[in-house]
Amino acid sequence: MGTGPTFSLGIDLGGTKTEAVVLDGQGAERWRRRIATPSAQGYHAVLAALTTLVADARSALAADAAMTIGMGTPGSLTADGVLKNANTQCLNGRPLQHDLQDRLGQAVVIANDANCLALSEATDGAGAGVPVVFAAILGTGTGAGIAVNGRVLTGPNRLAGEWGHNPLPWAEADDARPACYCGQSGCVETLVSGPGLAADHQRRHDGALTAAQIAQAAAAGDAACIDTLARWQHRLARALAAVINLLDPDVIVLGGGLSRIASTYTGVPALWGRWVFSGGVREPVRTRLLPARHGDASGVRGAAWLGRDGA
Repeated sequence: MGTGPTFSLGIDLGGTKTEAVVLDGQGAERWRRRIATPSAQGYHAVLAALTTLVADARSALAADAAMTIGMGTPGSLTADGVLKNANTQCLNGRPLQHDLQDRLGQAVVIANDANCLALSEATDGAGAGVPVVFAAILGTGTGAGIAVNGRVLTGPNRLAGEWGHNPLPWAEADDARPACYCGQSGCVETLVSGPGLAADHQRRHDGALTAAQIAQAAAAGDAACIDTLARWQHRLARALAAVINLLDPDVIVLGGGLSRIASTYTGVPALWGRWVFSGGVREPVRTRLLPARHGDASGVRGAAWLGRDGA
């Protein structure tokens, strides 16, 4: 590391894309790059791509600049330092942190990608200044992270926020119970993720549309897609009501592709009071549901803060 000003490199390692950003001490962006993640080529191809990204970031800075590195990944590290629970399955069982540090010659702080989203939004995003932030990624998968007083909560099993691998609560007759890669069935992830939304539409309406196409068609007035989106919001409301009952966060922040569905932020809070525990005394649910302030960049910014803080 150099002796000049210190910058923070954040890497958001996803199943299909990997993004990197360099922030200065005030959080201003100094460099950014996005590449396709070579998951299909296996673990060593991913490792090589990450090494190249870091080299490119270093070359963009002054020769004497110091740079911390943080990375958000699907899954989490075990006590033995190998990755587990990643839906990018070539990473599971691999010592990613050790191997990357060995190649780069410096420390790399790694956390679950949803934890990075939570840290970003609690630091200078939609949850800045509040005690408890629950941040959920609604995309190819469904993960979440928790920040308490600006610090990520991990837990002894490194499972805090693994909301997507609990059963969808208050099951109803039209809730399917799809098999999940985790070995269970009927997980929240299988029903409220992008692929879960698309599969639900195909089961009910026999139409092979992506989640983005369903949202677009619903906004344009397509009755079948409006129906599918209403079922999705109903399920999301139940899943988040269970979070409120357990954690009672000040703010729930949504990231990922499905977070762009604007009607979610009025539709879901209008529903979730039915399941939030009230003891028979009805009052407004004070938890706020908000989109990530930094949008798609939030996770990678959180990874940069992670590296800066070293935790």
